[in-house]
Formats: sequence, structure tokens, C-alpha cells
Amino acid sequence: MKIADKSTSAVSLVKAALDKAEKYQKTHHIFNWLNQDALRQAEEIDRKIKNGEPVGRLAGVPYAIKDNYLSRQGETTASAKILTGLSAPLDATCVEKLEAEGAILIGRTNLDAFAHGSSTENSFFGPTKNAKDLSRVAGGSSGGSAVAVALDIVQFATGSDTGGSIRQPASFNGVFGIKPTYGAISRYGVVAMASSTDVLGFFAQSAADLDLLMSITAGQDAKDQTSLPDFYGTKDEKLEKQKLGYVKEFMESPALDPEIKAALEGKLTLARSKGFETVELSLPTLEYALAVYYIIQPAEVASNLSRYDGIRYAFRSQKGKDIASVFSQTRSEGFMRENKRRIMIGNFVLSSGFYDAYFLKAAKARTLIIDEFAKAFSKVDAILTPVSPNPAFKLGEKVDDPVSMYLEDVMSVPVNLAGIPAVAFPAGETKSGLPLGLQLLGPRRSDKNLLGLVEDLC
Repeated sequence: MKIADKSTSAVSLVKAALDKAEKYQKTHHIFNWLNQDALRQAEEIDRKIKNGEPVGRLAGVPYAIKDNYLSRQGETTASAKILTGLSAPLDATCVEKLEAEGAILIGRTNLDAFAHGSSTENSFFGPTKNAKDLSRVAGGSSGGSAVAVALDIVQFATGSDTGGSIRQPASFNGVFGIKPTYGAISRYGVVAMASSTDVLGFFAQSAADLDLLMSITAGQDAKDQTSLPDFYGTKDEKLEKQKLGYVKEFMESPALDPEIKAALEGKLTLARSKGFETVELSLPTLEYALAVYYIIQPAEVASNLSRYDGIRYAFRSQKGKDIASVFSQTRSEGFMRENKRRIMIGNFVLSSGFYDAYFLKAAKARTLIIDEFAKAFSKVDAILTPVSPNPAFKLGEKVDDPVSMYLEDVMSVPVNLAGIPAVAFPAGETKSGLPLGLQLLGPRRSDKNLLGLVEDLC
């Protein structure tokens, strides 16, 4: 992580970041808002350094936040019309910790509205474009953050990962991304999507940067009852087994792009050359993970989105003539099509007569997935898998085919259902120059080990 010191001013770092942001905004549509106060904040950091005052580990480092993180700076919209005009009264705990270390916010990045999507095309403000190919998607839902890091606008950006929303855009744009253990970082002050699978994490240009960010932000928060006591620490013991697993069902999947498969096989060969034992694992219940996820997640989405009614937050329709019509018109105008689709699915699976048939059955299947991962990690230290079956696809290619879009998550959602950590990392390019990414999975609370193993494989 490049830290502002006496040879590099915070002002120069922030000015360079803002200049790049404005340049690439015209072509890639990365930001929903840029912070015009960032230079003043940088000047304050430089003043402290000049006077010998203490500064944090991220002093003067420009960063960006996914626009579902609350911050007193700018509006928090989650890229949704229904939240336009919302000025947050507080900072998310994660934002507080980063800025306490001197990081300087330069902007809020675009996402799929309420983080519902896998391409950042489902945004009220329009799609973000891939860092390497303007005709392709950035991935989602944290596409703006991934592209901001890939184009070297900022050295790191925040994201949220409910079913792959950090790892998939990291893979599509050729950067590093971490989805930590569930509860490792407080979710307080971040717009909720699906509360039992939402995890906060980061995009960065190296595994070492992710390690630093985790050491700053991980830890228990009294304002988030799902947050875990700090297990991350500053040092970690060397692994004893050095066994790396790979999933038979993923490797044999006809949906897996041949170039991604070749990249994974290449990393397994590299691992063996470095002394790792590679182990084939059969995880048959992962076949059902996507179906389980798209029952549980919409159910939680429907519950979380019920609070947006035009009365308490931001946007309110002017077409309503009474309280009931204000509710319905606000939600009709304020939610994107994908938001409505997930609300309808969620309410259906939770409704009388269908709860036992769908939601309860999915919850039981989720337990089987958790158990299967636990058994796998009794045999290996980590598991190497694809992030997505394909490289970045064309803009508009899957917008009208939600099932095809959901299938892009087939290799990422099991991680969220199990609550385990995963790190996405660059693994080469396709013949046409598109980034290829893989992910390394580990048992709960093995986040630091995973980052160390990623460094070995890169």
C-alpha cells in the first residue's frame, strides 16, 4: 500500500486519483459521486506529516466506497432511484476504521441497485463497463469498485459480497478481491441485501494490501450482533498439511470455459512444484447451492426491502393520492426490475403453503452444504476453484435472461451459504485479452492463511 510520506504528498496522490476518476468516468461510468472535498482532507494529512504529528497506516491513500456504504460524505443511493437524495446521518463502521487510519474517500462507486445483479447493468445510473473491454460487463454487483482499482484510480475500494459480488468483478477485471469469513467485518452502516450471506470486503492490487485492510477493519462491533471477535491478528502459524483441493464437479462441468479450466490446471501444477499436495474432492451437494441461494436470498431481500415505502427514506412518488397508493407507487417507480423480481420470489417462498416446500427445505440443504465443506477442510487446507464459469460477457447479453445471469453465480454462491472466506486473484488472460480469475477457499477464520497461500500461487 502506497502511504503518503515526506517524499510523496497526500495532495499529489489524491489529485492524481481525482484526475483519473474524471477521465475514466466518461468512458467507463465508474462513480455515482466524486468527493470535491478530498483535496482539503489531503492538505490536512500533509500538514500533520510536516509537523511531525502521528498519522495512520493509510494516511493520504485515496480509496472508493461501493455506494451501499453509508457515509456522511455524499448521498448513499445503492444505485437505486428509491434512495436518491438520502444523506446518511452516520458513517459505516468499516468507513470509520479506514478513515481513522487516514484513508481519503474520493468517490462512491456504481453497483447493481441494492446489489441485485452480476453485471452492474441493473443500476439506476446506468451500467459500468469492463476495465479491459468497453463492450463487456464489469461484473457485479460491485463492478464500479473493481474497475476503479483495475484502472489504478485508487489502490483499494470497498465491496460487499452476498453471492460473489466482490469475487466475480475482481475476476472479470483482473484484480484481487476478498470475501472474508461471515461476520469478520461489521456490516453496520451498509445497506442490507440478504443478511445471512452479506459480507463486507475489499478490492486491491495485491494480496498484501488486502491483508493490511483486513487487519484494520476486522473485529467485533457492538452495533452488529453478527460480527465476530477479532480473530485476524497480526501473525499466523505456518500451515502443517499444505494440501490444496480442487472440486471434481466444477472441473467436469460442461459450463466451465476451457480457458478458465486451463488456468486452474496451471495453478495446480504450480502448487505441486512448490511442494503442495493436490487432492481431488467430490462435493455433490454444491449442485444444489444455486437453487438454495435463490430461495434464501430473495426471501431475505423481500424482508429487507419492505422498509422502503416512500415515508421514511429519500424518494417518494408524487402520484399517490392516499397512504396505500403512496406506498405502491413509490415502490413501483423506485425499484428496478430485478429488485421487483426478487421481492416477488421472496414473498412467494415465504408465503403460507410454500414456506415448508421451499424456504425450509432450502435451509436444510444449506446445512448439508456447510457440513460438506467442513468435511472437505478436514482433508485439505484450502480449495482452488473458478470464480465464474465464464470470463466477462457482453453488455446486454444476459439482461433479459435472468436464469442465464443467475447461472454466472453457480461457483461463487456456495461460499456465502457456508460463511467461509474466499480470495479471488488474477490467473492470466484469455487469448482475446480478457482477465481470468480464480478463487481460493478456506475454512472459517482462515482468512489470513488464504492471503498467504494466494501470494504463493501468484
